[in-house]
Amino acid sequence: MTAAPPVLVDLQAQVGVITLNRPEKFNCISRGLADGLCAGVRSLEANPACRVVLLKANGKHFCTGADLDEVLEARASRASLENFLSAGHEALTALERSRLPVVAAVQGLCLAGGLELSMACDVVFAASSARFGDQHSRYGLIPGWGGTQRLPRLVGLRRALHLMYSAEWLDAAAARECGLVNLVVDDDALADRAMAYAQVLATRNPESMAAMKSLARAGLDESLAEGLARESTCVVDALRSDNVSEGLAAFGARREPKFK
Repeated sequence: MTAAPPVLVDLQAQVGVITLNRPEKFNCISRGLADGLCAGVRSLEANPACRVVLLKANGKHFCTGADLDEVLEARASRASLENFLSAGHEALTALERSRLPVVAAVQGLCLAGGLELSMACDVVFAASSARFGDQHSRYGLIPGWGGTQRLPRLVGLRRALHLMYSAEWLDAAAARECGLVNLVVDDDALADRAMAYAQVLATRNPESMAAMKSLARAGLDESLAEGLARESTCVVDALRSDNVSEGLAAFGARREPKFK
């Protein structure tokens, strides 16, 4: 019997849906899942019909971290560990740097590497019963897929250190309050609400969406002056584009724009 693929990729209208598909292992991140996730992002980026990525998971939990069976095997050599970590980094970076907006729908547990995965997305929906946390310190480990870097950028240094030191779990409301989650919805509404949001984003100008994402993320590593200069150059170029012409025409005609 052929094993189910660890990642499923589907295009629904203009929304590319990437589904973590290891529910029997709580969608923990194996090398195969990381590679499938990265390949899925690349395939959707290459599809001109795709405007938005929706990342979700099958089963009870979104993702509970790295596959510890593979971590134990990789400890046999430094090169094996580096390769395993590199696969995860490549997948998360693909989401973070994609020109497409990435929306995550999180249910159940989102822990350790799962938390790191959610932080690489642009907008996070959470079911009201979802739980978030970093478990590395409890077992003597260090976050290996960007947790020490993305978490302080999202929630601030002191709060990030507390979450990493304590291994405290946050409920969905607390995760929203500190900036890990954008929207909390009823459990049974998660899939529909996240998809509806993604479908709205799919109607926006894809050029401006890509530019906003790129400018905002690049600005985190630049001075304010550098970021403002980059923004000004981008805006001048955008104002001469066909899609902006369509947007302005639609505004004047009081109709919805149809972007290419």
